[in-house]
Amino acid sequence: MATQRTDPPLAASEVDTLRGYLAYHRDTMRMKTEGLDQAQLSQVHPPSALTLGGLLKHAALNDDWWFCRVFEGRETEPDWVPAGAFDEDEDWEMHSAQDDSPAELRRIFDETAAAADAAIDRALARDGLDTLSVKTSGRQGTPFSLRWIILHMIEEYARHNGHADMLREAVDGRVGE
Repeated sequence: MATQRTDPPLAASEVDTLRGYLAYHRDTMRMKTEGLDQAQLSQVHPPSALTLGGLLKHAALNDDWWFCRVFEGRETEPDWVPAGAFDEDEDWEMHSAQDDSPAELRRIFDETAAAADAAIDRALARDGLDTLSVKTSGRQGTPFSLRWIILHMIEEYARHNGHADMLREAVDGRVGE
């Protein structure tokens, strides 16, 4: 089934606008990776080592990191990350994606996005966008607001969607939004 992407609202509350953009960019990542087989998701285009599968898994890791670990304070890796994965390879998610089927990559991405959305829902019910993270910035020692994290994730997705757009065109010629 093809991803149905909805444009962010043009006139809405701050929360609805931010969530609309986050959903839009997640759907863009889904669109850029759907319909491809494992070999296509693992295809590299030198000089870059980026792959579409790696970007999909990296986006999931970022959603988990920022919303579940930094924001809510969970101390453990998600269940799809083996113990010690990052001890041997700091870019484990990028490199290990080649071993995952398209269905597994999509499951990881979708379940992690749902967990991140649930964390957002819990925070909005407490103090809204001003809710502060459990963990603090290493540089400043201050917590992050939910607003900051959502905006950061929109930026993260937008940047990686640009990479995904170029990689998808190189894989099968598909261009566009």
